[in-house]
Amino acid sequence: MSISKGAPFVDINQRRIINGGDADVMQLYPMRHTFAWDAYTVGNANHWLPTEISMQRDIEQWKSPSALTADERQAFETVLGFFTTADSIAANNVVLALYKHITSPECRMYLLRQGYEEAIHTHAYQYIVESLGMDESRIFNMYREVDAIYQKDNLVLSLNEGVFDPAFKTGTFENDQKFLENLCVFSLILEGIFFYSSFAVMFGFQRQNKLTGSAEQIQYIMRDESQHLNFGINMINAIKEEQPELWTPAFAARIVDLVKRAVTLEYTFATTVFPRGIFGMNAEGFRRYIEHIADRRLERVGLPPQFKVENPFPWMSEAVDLNKEKNFFETRVTEYKTGGTLSW
Repeated sequence: MSISKGAPFVDINQRRIINGGDADVMQLYPMRHTFAWDAYTVGNANHWLPTEISMQRDIEQWKSPSALTADERQAFETVLGFFTTADSIAANNVVLALYKHITSPECRMYLLRQGYEEAIHTHAYQYIVESLGMDESRIFNMYREVDAIYQKDNLVLSLNEGVFDPAFKTGTFENDQKFLENLCVFSLILEGIFFYSSFAVMFGFQRQNKLTGSAEQIQYIMRDESQHLNFGINMINAIKEEQPELWTPAFAARIVDLVKRAVTLEYTFATTVFPRGIFGMNAEGFRRYIEHIADRRLERVGLPPQFKVENPFPWMSEAVDLNKEKNFFETRVTEYKTGGTLSW
């Protein structure tokens, strides 16, 4: 491939999420998808590492026979088992499926940041498992042993197969729709639904002043994942605007159907995590919470809500909001900023 000298800047009006021309050279300006650059700068400002967070109190509680009930231990281990697999699926989707087909340089910039954050999340799970002296092979292999985790993972992986094919290319109606479906599954279902009931379980521990070091790491992960979710939804809506022919009534109905299937799988997972309920939360409450979350995801991409239920866990809104000086139990500064972003 040769690059001609003095080539003109790309016309901003030709910039598209996919099928937007040559993506071999990342010519960042002129910038069209400014939401991606905004997400990139926020991600850099929110940088964190698991090893910054003390696990001493968690270790003491985990080793104490009386600090945690058997149901609480089962819930914690099952959620960790899901998280370890889900973030590796997310990382593979970013690196092996999305990035190669995205032609927006600013979106590619954020995807690079997102891929790194998925690695930090996997590091966090390893740090928790190792700190508590848990059986690493059991936790990281739980997706093979717990059917409720396997079914969630399998839904995402089976729907993504076509985009992972090395011969797959965008540029045809069929393939562009397949790519958009992959993005909807990845953003709305994996990052928008499957993560959130597990987040709620971890914040249940935090509200009870239990395993707060682990819960704090999950709080940072949730902040990252909220950014990933918003970015994915912005890309979906940008593709809808740039290639409106892809969003057919049949396609929209399929996305709604997939979200409803995901809700059923997530409810099944919830009954596996806590069949008898913990912290005032039970499977019925989680069913309504999952349905509430699913409706919010559908509405963000212009689809009608399906369940129309109130949020049974309003405290989850506080858990998402990290714009405060410290977390619930004053373990460290939560609104973490790197030096270059501080205002003096």
